[in-house]
Amino acid sequence: MTATTTTTAAFASADAREIDHCQLCGSSERTLKFQDGPFRLFTCRCGLVYVTPRLHGKALLDVYGASYWKSDDPKVRGYADYARQAALYLKTYRKRMQLVSKWLPAKGRILDVGCAAGYFLRVAAAAGHDVHGCELSAPIAQEAIAALGPERVHIGLLDEAVRVKGWQPASFDLVTAWDVIEHVPEPQGLLAQMRALLKPGGRLLLETQNVASRWARLLGKAWHHYKHLEHLYHFDPRTIRTLLEGQGFRVKALGSAYAGKYVSFDFLAERAGRLGKVAGLLAKPLALLSSCNVYVNPQDEMIVVAELA
Repeated sequence: MTATTTTTAAFASADAREIDHCQLCGSSERTLKFQDGPFRLFTCRCGLVYVTPRLHGKALLDVYGASYWKSDDPKVRGYADYARQAALYLKTYRKRMQLVSKWLPAKGRILDVGCAAGYFLRVAAAAGHDVHGCELSAPIAQEAIAALGPERVHIGLLDEAVRVKGWQPASFDLVTAWDVIEHVPEPQGLLAQMRALLKPGGRLLLETQNVASRWARLLGKAWHHYKHLEHLYHFDPRTIRTLLEGQGFRVKALGSAYAGKYVSFDFLAERAGRLGKVAGLLAKPLALLSSCNVYVNPQDEMIVVAELA
């Protein structure tokens, strides 16, 4: 079943819910940004961009099954072949460790929420850190368990992981969430859980997309981060700061310097296809160079470092 078919089927069910107010400020005052099929994107008066309708409960969790990580239509949902790009993810996180080391200079205890195949945790472990992770998608979490061991990775949500693993309050030096917060229906609840796990002086590091970036504004509806089944929210520097401060964090740094990724040429060809048929055809020869890769940072994602207020 393709992602497009999955979308149509899911939104024909009762598991799709309309959202009539902003999760960040509670206001129902909003402006329609655009409509894409059954989805409408609204901009709240506070600046948060959010999607309605959206899947709920098990239907939302089912988005992240095996076909998410090897998707027939990655422009709509998931990744073309996540595990096949392992070397590039590891290379990306080795670069990002320069930023992590700035905020966690000594060897510390790290929790990665939404750890996927554990690529960041593998790099952090190689640097000498005590690493732990949780991932709700069992198919990809098995990759992390194979690399790091079942004692270090929990399959499920964070509150379940805390109970099962016995993680104590105030026991982690750093909590990370790479490309996670925009997927979470109630981000305040997740941030509260992460806050409780941080030691005094500990830090939160998260990455998310920047809907106010030049690239997002230039591409409009064709921006590759508008993947409505999974990206429920689109933050900008102001709204992500408001979210974090509302949960007792103080933002220490916010920028796009380390938010780029090493990507294969066939990935670039796939993303170009979202811009339209002409762009897709022009970029198609790149797919023949799948063994080549390049570091790309269009500065449409941001990494935020915060500490307990």
